[in-house]
Amino acid sequence: MTKNDTDPPVPAWVIATIALGSLAALTAAAGAVLTALVSRSVVVPPRQSTQDVDILGVDTAAGTVSLRATADTLLPGRYSLWFDRDGGHARVGEIVSVAEGVVTRALLSIDFGDIERARTGRISGWFFLHPREFGFGFRDVVIDTPLGGAPAWLIPAEDPESTRWVIQVHGRAVRRSETLRATRVFRESGYTSLLVSYRNDGDAPRSPDGRFRLGDTEWEDVERALAYAVEHGATSVVLMGWSMGGATVLQLATRSPLAGIVAGIVLDSPVIDWHETLRYRSAQMRIPTPVQEAALATLSHGWGGIATGLEASVDLDRLDFVARSGDLEKKTLLLHSDDDGYVSSVSSRALAEMRPDIVTFVPFSVARHTKLWNYDPERWTDSIRSWLSAL
Repeated sequence: MTKNDTDPPVPAWVIATIALGSLAALTAAAGAVLTALVSRSVVVPPRQSTQDVDILGVDTAAGTVSLRATADTLLPGRYSLWFDRDGGHARVGEIVSVAEGVVTRALLSIDFGDIERARTGRISGWFFLHPREFGFGFRDVVIDTPLGGAPAWLIPAEDPESTRWVIQVHGRAVRRSETLRATRVFRESGYTSLLVSYRNDGDAPRSPDGRFRLGDTEWEDVERALAYAVEHGATSVVLMGWSMGGATVLQLATRSPLAGIVAGIVLDSPVIDWHETLRYRSAQMRIPTPVQEAALATLSHGWGGIATGLEASVDLDRLDFVARSGDLEKKTLLLHSDDDGYVSSVSSRALAEMRPDIVTFVPFSVARHTKLWNYDPERWTDSIRSWLSAL
């Protein structure tokens, strides 16, 4: 059928309605795509770490490296500098100078890679790479998890007769080397350290869906590490969790039949409530509130698996230890910085206020996410040592 001169003109309101309908459809489609991206970003292990630091120059004679000024490059302390898509690793120390947006820092070591050719990298609190750096004994062991053998490092206490253990649980999208910073203080305090891996972290076996469950299932792997500790003589165990590892050990402490042997919990920059954490990160990324809420719903309902690839939904309510503060029974040391940048300290403070009977809160104001040891190792170490002594 073709239009001829006798056809009546299309009313303007019809054209406007069609245009608005098309715009609404496009907006809805864009919102659905953004929702899927937000929800997937939380549970899908990243293939590569974000290289968000510009490396502007290296002076090997002076032992310095110049970096573009960012919140992380301006932090005092000692840090890892990963470069070449994590194919290279160096360690940087205190700030030498800051001028016109350029931070010059001491270059402590170049462990591998060609940093002089590198143009981008990332700052990490994961400072040590392997337990052999400490000069005391360790063993490679394997934990028999529900998904298969997961590698771990076992570092004996100074006292061979000690039956106190600590199990270290790293955060999301990093590996067990993150937890090496705590090895010395626990060893000197009489603890054997077990530094574990868990499903989908790149060391331990992959789950069928290959997705993080934010602690809701990862705790089952750590429970097997707890059983390993008991089988090898542990009579008292401290759980220490970093970032998402904090959410994981909280699940273990409240869901495992083995939790009776847990004497206490140490949390560094922990996720206490994923609702608040995901809203905080989304707000930082300027994601609209409706999309934030849609992403939370996508993660916590079975139908969301179409977008996330999860075999089963994540029980975000079960992971909320502000709402579940009454379920926590273990003495807990909680260390968190108010300028964390990734996991807000709001929930940590709320938990500490609700459970002052068992939670000791040590706040930092300038340390960023899981970089408390790097920024102020003396205060961080003394806090743990004193808490262990009282425990």
